[in-house]
Amino acid sequence: MIKYALLALTISLSFSATQEKPKAPAPAPPPQRASEKDKTYPSMGHIERLDPGLDQLVAPSAVIEKLASGFRWAEGPVWVKNSDYLLLSDVPNNVIFRWQQRVGTRVFQEPSGYTGSDPALKEAGSNGLALDRNGNLFICQHGDREIARFTKDKKLIPFARYYNYRRFNSPNDLVFKSTGDLYFTDPPYGLPKGNTDPAKELIYSGVFKVSPKGEVTLLTSELSYPNGLAFSPDEKTLYIAVSDQKHPAVLAYEVLADGKLGSSRLFFDPTPLMEGRKGVPDGLKVDKAGNVWATGPGGVLVISPEGKHLGTINTGEPTANCAFGGKDGSVLYITANTYLCRIQTLTHGTGF
Repeated sequence: MIKYALLALTISLSFSATQEKPKAPAPAPPPQRASEKDKTYPSMGHIERLDPGLDQLVAPSAVIEKLASGFRWAEGPVWVKNSDYLLLSDVPNNVIFRWQQRVGTRVFQEPSGYTGSDPALKEAGSNGLALDRNGNLFICQHGDREIARFTKDKKLIPFARYYNYRRFNSPNDLVFKSTGDLYFTDPPYGLPKGNTDPAKELIYSGVFKVSPKGEVTLLTSELSYPNGLAFSPDEKTLYIAVSDQKHPAVLAYEVLADGKLGSSRLFFDPTPLMEGRKGVPDGLKVDKAGNVWATGPGGVLVISPEGKHLGTINTGEPTANCAFGGKDGSVLYITANTYLCRIQTLTHGTGF
């Protein structure tokens, strides 16, 4: 009996000792990030309604949503329909970023516009981005002074670099015609000293056309700072933004049967809007009804096919560019200074 009593006491003491040293609590699970799908984005800016026609394009309840921030100068957005994400350039950082609803912002390509190492090139990264009819990405490269094609194995292949054996200034924005021809603008913004830079080889800032075979044609050399460009839905008109502080404009060019440009006219004069507002004419897009969505003083100017200013999506920031995207092309994505934002529209961009 004594033997069994001692054994019971030993078990009891052992159990008590175990109870006196409780196990350490299990580590808390890491905090879970709210998914982009369920995320509520803060709003920014406001919508200025100058004409009742804007209500047919942007609902009275629409707001500007701030999707991402922290870029140095966001530019060149393009929606990749087959993959359901947006690409945009951060020009000074020499990076193309990808933004996706359930993922957020990630680096897509670095370097994006300059593969050298000259620290004097402050605006050396990629700028305008566009997809051809087969979904291939084409990039305006400031630093490398060319149009490059981005391959599936993430290589940058030169597509257009010279005109008459002279290097381009710094290709800025681009758009494809249904024929496969690529149109682009070539101001000197990527050169450290602009028009007076000793590396500048062309004496003008041109607008060019490149055939699918790579044949380059000069369309006009008359514009001081040609920038964003887009076709009307029937491709009979090419709109070109001129980002000249002294003579800002959005011009409309007749597109001839051979793809060259004919006569031009002043489509919209933003000069009266320049006072006290940030931004100059820069990027622009066209919806299926022919309305022009042009960045400029105050944000994105919504202009009817007849050239009437219907209102402004005022971001409160210098606004560089915009692109229609989303499932049906009804969402307007906007790059505004250090921000990426968007607004739901009641229209649809061309190409959707």
